[in-house]
Amino acid sequence: MDQQHQLLINELIKLLNGGGAHATLKDALDGLPANLRGVKPNNLPYSIWQLAEHIRIAQWDMLEFSKDGNHQSPNWPDDYWPKESSPADDAAWNKTIEQINTDRDEFIALLKSGDIYENIPHGDGQSILREALQIADHNAYHTAEIVLLRRLLGAWKA
Repeated sequence: MDQQHQLLINELIKLLNGGGAHATLKDALDGLPANLRGVKPNNLPYSIWQLAEHIRIAQWDMLEFSKDGNHQSPNWPDDYWPKESSPADDAAWNKTIEQINTDRDEFIALLKSGDIYENIPHGDGQSILREALQIADHNAYHTAEIVLLRRLLGAWKA
């Protein structure tokens, strides 16, 4: 791997982990009171729980698509958003956050393991590079929404 390629991989990893110019998902969720996970402030259509679960489902789908030609994506958009506004319990919340972190780490390992420019054989033009950028963009977008909801709920540590 040449130096420029390694530099790109390193920057993609930073992007996937979040931060830099904005809050990470960990920052956005840190210290969130459990009783606010399912609140939909000001008639917004989603709660922090629904956003976190949506991040998990979408990231999982992109990871599985990237590595498995037999993967069947959920139905869009219904299966990418949980119906319930709150997690069933702390265990469900913790499982979602753990899977987000585990799947991100697995995607980073995939990113390091091969040609990021090569088309994914079972796709229609996608590459690992494209999937990395899509995951990072998607997660950053919804992380910002979580921060906004926390601000509206008076639960952001400004």
